[in-house]
Amino acid sequence: MQRRLMHMSAEAQDALRTALEELRAELKVPLAFPKRVLKAAEDAAKHPRLPENDRTDLPFFTIDPPTSKDLDQAMHLERRPGGGYRVYYAIADVAAFVKPGGPVDAEAHDRVETLYFPDLKVPLHPPVLSESKASLLPNEKRPALLWQHDLDAHGNLTDSSVSRAMICSQRQLDYAGAQQALDNGTAGDSLKLLREIGELREAVEVARGGISVNLPDQEVTLKDGSFRLRYVAPLPVEGWNEQISLMTGMSAARIMLDTGTGILRTQKERTDQNVIKRLHDIAKALGIVWRPGISYATLVRKLDPRNQQHMAFLSEATGTMPRSEYTVFRDGRLPEYTTHAAIAAPYTHCTAPLRRLVDRYTGELCVAACADKVPPTWVLDALSCLPCDMARGKGVQADRQTVDLAEAAVLKDRVGEVFDATVIDTDAEWGRPREGRVFLADPAVLAKVESNNGLELQLGSSVRARLKRAAPAADEDKVLFTVP
Repeated sequence: MQRRLMHMSAEAQDALRTALEELRAELKVPLAFPKRVLKAAEDAAKHPRLPENDRTDLPFFTIDPPTSKDLDQAMHLERRPGGGYRVYYAIADVAAFVKPGGPVDAEAHDRVETLYFPDLKVPLHPPVLSESKASLLPNEKRPALLWQHDLDAHGNLTDSSVSRAMICSQRQLDYAGAQQALDNGTAGDSLKLLREIGELREAVEVARGGISVNLPDQEVTLKDGSFRLRYVAPLPVEGWNEQISLMTGMSAARIMLDTGTGILRTQKERTDQNVIKRLHDIAKALGIVWRPGISYATLVRKLDPRNQQHMAFLSEATGTMPRSEYTVFRDGRLPEYTTHAAIAAPYTHCTAPLRRLVDRYTGELCVAACADKVPPTWVLDALSCLPCDMARGKGVQADRQTVDLAEAAVLKDRVGEVFDATVIDTDAEWGRPREGRVFLADPAVLAKVESNNGLELQLGSSVRARLKRAAPAADEDKVLFTVP
């Protein structure tokens, strides 16, 4: 999808800044670390627990957004003698710096995750750790949890393990630069293998029934003092990079299941036959051919979000997926349900410990399991509380409300105008569809729509939508359109 920018007026910029400040106050976002936490982090940065194993000989690279400093992952990929591949995947060793029960640990349990706003970032750990001494920055020796994944020639995982090691990343890449290097043939061997292995892993994902929906993201950025709202379509290299992370999360889940103690990220299958029938009815109404025997996972991979009917179906379908949860198990008593439905395999979060609390614990469980040791007491003691801790995370809420505020600010001075839009969601399940959501290509807005005079909204239809409200300060429905 083409990226579109919509510049805001100075008044709208000020309104958005004020609204973002009010949002952070409403969410009780901690904008500063207590002095005792900063002091403990500074001390920890000077005295980390360093591993004996040295793998600084491996030429790792990182790949992240261009301004990122909190680099959780680094990788090196190579061919195995005799065929197949080996992936070295290094994860920042946060536990090498954070003392269990200490000030930094307690603060991380309060914060749960890093929060991202267009005008600032609220980190999980103090920057001296998250953006410096614990981050896998280039040309710096760092302690890491080093995963070694062996794959066959078809991309199937044959062996996986993790242990502590010193590593040194040699290059910090960004997605656009990496994609350009791959496209123009200037990429190094390891980056080329990321594409090769990533494509194989995507095929493996299809074979096991995993679901990957590449809907464009709405992104709010601050550049040169101005806020911008745009759609961002993921680059292919982002998907290949994600495949390495997913493979690691699945490996970690399997290791924990084999040892009988751990925490999974689970999501149940769609079982409501009414929901399944509705998805088939929606596909039929939108002219999407869903042949008998074709799985939902296979269908969505063939859809193009640039097509308005496909966009409408994907938007409706993703809204029917059950919520993901964290599931804890101990001492060999495995949970009844262990799979993440969208991934179609057991899975856990373990690759972003600088930005997400639970990943530090899953990493420790896997390191202990691979060393045939009992997990640390501080990990076992915290395990049962982690689902509740993670439920307090505010990242999803902050992201959604930030976009809502930006949409209202962009449209603030355009109430009464009529826009070209596509109906991508309706309340048809409740009877005659009179409410839903519309997609605007320019400006980049997804917002609520209501029909006038009792007329039904047709899913996937092109409409002329009139802007009824655009109010950053509104409690609900900050942006509202009406049709006809």
